[in-house]
Amino acid sequence: MTNKERLFHAAVFELLALIMIIPVSALLTGKGTGQLAMVGVGLSLFTVVWNYVYNLGFDRFAGADRSTRSLAVRLVHTTGFEGGLLFITIPTVAWFLNISLMAAIVLEAGFLVFFFIYTMVFNWGYDKYQPYQWLFRRVGEQ
Repeated sequence: MTNKERLFHAAVFELLALIMIIPVSALLTGKGTGQLAMVGVGLSLFTVVWNYVYNLGFDRFAGADRSTRSLAVRLVHTTGFEGGLLFITIPTVAWFLNISLMAAIVLEAGFLVFFFIYTMVFNWGYDKYQPYQWLFRRVGEQ
């Protein structure tokens, strides 16, 4: 995956996640969508950087051919990615939303379930359909 494609992958991943999670979070927490959007966008920017760094390292470990990765490898990938995020997101969410660490852990647990499933489904679909290649393929290149 090229650097441009990695950035495309991360941006599409985060944008789709925000579209799904902000309205649901507002309903569940009673917080305003604007406040949750600020938290979401801030964490998404961090996540884009984490996504790039983590996937660069994981591709070196697991190999560049993502289309043939097994379910077990995808589970390891997703677990490592999400686990790394928790160290930053829990205290950040607690501070910004002015909630206790325990409330942030509960909220993050919900996010973790969502993102665990979403990450696997998104990456499987991305690897299978190769949207970057499809969108940016030049005429005559194959």
